[in-house]
Amino acid sequence: MPEYRTVSRKGRDEVIINKSRFIGEACPCRTEEEALAFLNEARTRYRDARHHCYAYLIGANQGIMRYSDDGEPGGTAGLPILETLQQRGVTNACVVVTRYFGGILLGTGGLTRAYRQGCKVALDASEVVTMIPSLTFLCEVAYPLWDRLNHALRSLPVRVEGTQFASAVEASLTVRLQDAERVKEEITKLCQGRCEMLDLEEKEMPWPEEVSGQEP
Repeated sequence: MPEYRTVSRKGRDEVIINKSRFIGEACPCRTEEEALAFLNEARTRYRDARHHCYAYLIGANQGIMRYSDDGEPGGTAGLPILETLQQRGVTNACVVVTRYFGGILLGTGGLTRAYRQGCKVALDASEVVTMIPSLTFLCEVAYPLWDRLNHALRSLPVRVEGTQFASAVEASLTVRLQDAERVKEEITKLCQGRCEMLDLEEKEMPWPEEVSGQEP
């Protein structure tokens, strides 16, 4: 699957609007069955609530797309949740916004804004990330070189997953696959060739969302 945006974990947050409580929850889902199971969890957790509105998108091309107003006026709940997911470019995710009515009618425009906000706080709580083909590799250097390398890693597009200090320093590093060759060349140059590198694993891994221009 090509790189895509999704949420990294289950997350929950809420907003109060004119005394109505909107609880937004998001969850990564790779199948429609996982999305429906998450929806049922929310319905069970807040079984006394009147509305559990939701939307989910599944697949690289968002081929599976479902949403529901769950009793709210048509187009005021499920669709705004779906549109917020689309505006953030998020797929393989389900968002449920549960509403506890506070006694004040919000009108169709108010409901639309409220459910959009409920989705937004859910996504923020779940952390939107980009899943990118990545490489994790082991880099071994002698102790005299470690401080220099450790400092340089802060300016390279690389994540330090862990370090082990034995007869030499072993660092587990993750890079985007597209950056792997350049990063390895930089490390080799910095260490003047006095380093050993061993590829460990290639797989899709989450990287923080580029938030510029992504807010709905």
